Amino acid sequence: MTINEICTYVNHLGERCHSHSHSSQYCYWHDPEIIKSAPDSAHKLEEFARAGGMLHGIFLKHANLENLNLVKRGSQRGFDLTGADLYRANLRGAHLFNTVLIRASLMKADLSHANVHCAHLEECNLLGVNLTKAKVEHIKVGKVLLQERNAKALEKEGDHEQARDLYEQAEEIYRNLRKACEHQGLVTLAGPFLRKELTMRRFQEPRYSMNRLTSKIVDLFCGYGEDPLRVVTFSWVLIVFSAFFYYIFGLRFAGEFQVFSMQQSLEQNIIFFFECLYYSVVTFTTLGYGDFIPVGFSRVVAALEAFTGSFTIALFVVVFVKKMTR
Repeated sequence: MTINEICTYVNHLGERCHSHSHSSQYCYWHDPEIIKSAPDSAHKLEEFARAGGMLHGIFLKHANLENLNLVKRGSQRGFDLTGADLYRANLRGAHLFNTVLIRASLMKADLSHANVHCAHLEECNLLGVNLTKAKVEHIKVGKVLLQERNAKALEKEGDHEQARDLYEQAEEIYRNLRKACEHQGLVTLAGPFLRKELTMRRFQEPRYSMNRLTSKIVDLFCGYGEDPLRVVTFSWVLIVFSAFFYYIFGLRFAGEFQVFSMQQSLEQNIIFFFECLYYSVVTFTTLGYGDFIPVGFSRVVAALEAFTGSFTIALFVVVFVKKMTR
């Protein structure tokens, strides 16, 4: 085979496909002009993959790959389809366990009833993909979606309109992933997708709008109801923060006013701080034993802490129950 008969496709690592070129300068699988819609396309692709053919960047737009089996048995890493174009491909019932689809396009592909368990989908375009009854356990989509990353880049450039459109696409993808996980009963995987979905919705709001601010506060408090530990963390931050106020502005105990003072010994100041911490916990939980009494500005802090504490405890119960019952 001469050099002119070899496919000219070169991947991002500089590796060249060594398959026989077809009618053009590319082989059958890397030729973007050929629609792989024949009934035996799935079988041919399986043979090509198992024969060691380069799967990077293959063009499978509108391809008929129903029941495709690309499970690489005996290997910790599946077949590598990095950069593959699977736009509107028919992958119904396909077996893609552990398959690498990094930077590929699955836009509007049909993956209904497919097995994409443990698939690598980092930086993959998942807009409009059909995941009805697909097995999606342990899929890896990365920390950010392709659309999300591009939207952030556009925001830095000042193109807020285009960024908003990409955030909307990202929201749709996260919603699709969440629904697929919920259908499979994968609640621990669905939770983070719900949080990302609502975060993308927040980013579509004007930067200094009340809706965006409110959404951000809800995220900080409880991760949109998906992170009970955030509520606990906020509680302790508020308790310690309030204790410092009591430490500076003073409390009354047994009729005697106590406050931090440089005139007191280090031991006395440390003991008083822990007393302030104790009072802060009592106030936050609205127990109100009455042994310590706030004075001056400490009254304002105590009132705010008590109100916030009662609200936060109720919030924690709601979030915790929601998390456990899912």
